[in-house]
Amino acid sequence: MHRSALRLPIRILARRPAAVQRSTPSWRSSVPSPATAQSRPFAHSPALYKKKDKTKKATEQPESSSSPGAGPSAADDPFDLSKLHTGLATAAARLKDDLSKLRAGGRFNTASLEALKVQLGKESNSTVKLGDLAQVVPKGGRMVTLLAAEEEHIKPLSSAIVASNLSLTPQTDPHNPLQLNIPIPPPTKESRDQSVQVAKQAFEKAAGAVRDARGAMHKRLQELQKKKLARPDDVRKAHDLMEKATEKGQKEVRDLFEAARKTLEQA
Repeated sequence: MHRSALRLPIRILARRPAAVQRSTPSWRSSVPSPATAQSRPFAHSPALYKKKDKTKKATEQPESSSSPGAGPSAADDPFDLSKLHTGLATAAARLKDDLSKLRAGGRFNTASLEALKVQLGKESNSTVKLGDLAQVVPKGGRMVTLLAAEEEHIKPLSSAIVASNLSLTPQTDPHNPLQLNIPIPPPTKESRDQSVQVAKQAFEKAAGAVRDARGAMHKRLQELQKKKLARPDDVRKAHDLMEKATEKGQKEVRDLFEAARKTLEQA
């Protein structure tokens, strides 16, 4: 009994390390060692994606924007009056050019002479502008000189001037076979009336161009309304804007004609 009592503490002490080892927290055993962490393979790895080509993306954007579903085009906009304004401006510009060629205030405009069509040969129907065959030089207010490039052009040039409605009589220069002298007669009542008549014809042509521009715009608005590409309220508003622009264009060409008529009659 005595010996067993003495051995009991020794046994208990000998078993304590095992008990301590069993009481070690379980989370420490789950921590991998450096060697284990380095050799452990990854279970999941991110996928490698191809780098996008910016140039290809830039080229694809215009195609997508030009697709039919990108949005309404300018042709479907009832308020787009650009063609109407262009037609009105063109009509007024042409009328100004035609009126500037008329004789006013006793002065002869050489542009009307340069614009004459000259037929070089009877067998050919092709014509050339007088300004491309000769140089027109004004000599004061009562004389105009033509300097031809070739002597064979003198006769066709003279025939074109006589056949025009300018009431001019060219004369060959006695000292220069390449020159034509054209005396400018003073304006008479007949010449004034003729100039006014020509101006009126130019005005009627310009007024017709204004009506044509208005008709094209009116037809476009009708198509938009018929195909239901624009709201009825927008079509009516655009129609009102069209009428106002047309009235302004008609007034502009009428004012140009009236101003030219007064100047021609007082010449």
